[in-house]
Amino acid sequence: MNKLTRDELYTLEAYSRERDQMRARVMAHKIARRLSLGPIVNLYFEDRLTMQYQVQEMLRAERIFESDAIQEELDAYNPLIPDGTNWKATMMIEVPDPERRARELSRLVGIEDRVYVQVLGFDPVVAIADEDLDRSMPDKTSSVHFLRFEPDPGMIAALRGGSTFAAGIDHDEYRHEQKPVPEALRAALLADLD
Repeated sequence: MNKLTRDELYTLEAYSRERDQMRARVMAHKIARRLSLGPIVNLYFEDRLTMQYQVQEMLRAERIFESDAIQEELDAYNPLIPDGTNWKATMMIEVPDPERRARELSRLVGIEDRVYVQVLGFDPVVAIADEDLDRSMPDKTSSVHFLRFEPDPGMIAALRGGSTFAAGIDHDEYRHEQKPVPEALRAALLADLD
């Protein structure tokens, strides 16, 4: 997929006019791109539209309008747009209670390295996690991780041919799988591929 450029972004003034419509469109779009893996982990599969919205929101929140600062935001978020041969997801461990969240994050060290997708008949593709920086410590993991999945061409062809598609987490303290993934997500992920 093509990366976002400054020319494609709304100015702060234009975004203030378009924000409600864009937000509604992106929230509806994100529904099909969310995958729950058990009670506390969600994967949010990113694409160009979700990242444009994120950049626009950051520019708005920080009141960024200078070219160099806009480019810094693009440089931060463009790597989360799939390349046409892969999928990228934000993994969130979502536990509202702060004390319980701290316990879960201590219990789930390394979970980001145990997330996978699998096409029927192929070995699982384990996510490549947090390429920009390590978000785990020896005694706890982060509640947010950025994942990249690299299916091979045979898997992609099988998916296009209708093969079953699953995703899961195989961590000693947290094992959950969605098999098959919802059809809306399957279609969205296929659309992300060249």
